[in-house]
Amino acid sequence: MTWTIYLSGEIHTDWRAQIETGARAAGLPVAFTAPVTHHGASDDVGVAILGPEPDKVWHDHKGARINAIRTRTLLDKADIVVVRFGDKYKQWNAAFDAGYASARGKPLIILHSEEHAHALKEIDAAALAVARTPEQVVAILAYVIDGVLDGYTDREDAAP
Repeated sequence: MTWTIYLSGEIHTDWRAQIETGARAAGLPVAFTAPVTHHGASDDVGVAILGPEPDKVWHDHKGARINAIRTRTLLDKADIVVVRFGDKYKQWNAAFDAGYASARGKPLIILHSEEHAHALKEIDAAALAVARTPEQVVAILAYVIDGVLDGYTDREDAAP
């Protein structure tokens, strides 16, 4: 089986690439999906396709609705959802994706720094795991997909 992992959240660091590289190195049978991470394309998709809007609110609404087609479809198809909250910017989209995934019963891994633990406590409470680094996410994926934990063998009676 190939597991589908949806990577949601901040777009200003290379955390997605780190997870994808780590999963490849671990030989995990995974396929990754994500929202459109080109900020300009994501913001302007509605007016680029459906025509201009003089009011910025309606400009944003057109784009948000078209982006939601992709986001909802890929979240619904995901086996596991990883949501990253970065250190900069207010990430309302990431919070919405976490809530949507939780409501759909998707296994949820949240990724953020210790600094945001208090602000994200409700989201963390809905998650099955809260990681601090992309490497921890890869280790979680390796364990849940292959049952592999470094330092342990496949036999209970074997020494670690």
